[in-house]
Amino acid sequence: MIEDCDAFIRANTRLSQVSSLLRIKLHLATAGTPFWQEIEDEMERGLGPPPFWAFAWAGGQALAHYIGEHPAEVTGKKVLDFAAGSGLVSIAAALAGANHVEASDLDRFAAAAIALNAVENAVIVKTRLDDLVGSDEPWDVILAGDVTYQRYMAPRITDWLEARAKAGTLVLIGDPGRAHLPREKLRSLASYDVAVPLMLEAVTMKRTDVWRFI
Repeated sequence: MIEDCDAFIRANTRLSQVSSLLRIKLHLATAGTPFWQEIEDEMERGLGPPPFWAFAWAGGQALAHYIGEHPAEVTGKKVLDFAAGSGLVSIAAALAGANHVEASDLDRFAAAAIALNAVENAVIVKTRLDDLVGSDEPWDVILAGDVTYQRYMAPRITDWLEARAKAGTLVLIGDPGRAHLPREKLRSLASYDVAVPLMLEAVTMKRTDVWRFI
């Protein structure tokens, strides 16, 4: 078991500017590194999902773009970046002037990556390693990128997000139209073409929307 998450992340990723989001730098797995090859090999052998914290996923990129273009959505507000992964969306919210930003994930490596990435971007993000689905904590805004890719997980998450939206929280979902996205309950606010890793998405660019509950 790897004990020092920070050291592992620093040793196995490169600090990279996110494509089209030049203000934001993240510790990412990049092509040509041993870690990238290890991830690719394990995915090909069906040994599990990739480390979500090591990539700038399509939904997160779309949300970061949207927040950058519409900072008033988060400025001065308490924001949750749900299933935060690398912390890209948290960082975008903090840079846009959010008053308090929390990033939740269940992976301790994600929590470490978020903390490292926040420092690199000179922002403050509180990390939380707990399952917040069902929580009624008083966030003004909940941002969720790429949370509908698994059948067993998507309904539980989106039902909670819908309930929060109905209670008055601004809920924004970044998603490229994955199989379990409840499109009938959502409307698109904006669309972006974002660069994605070929080994994850089978394409290098993906049209990705920011969605809001109807």
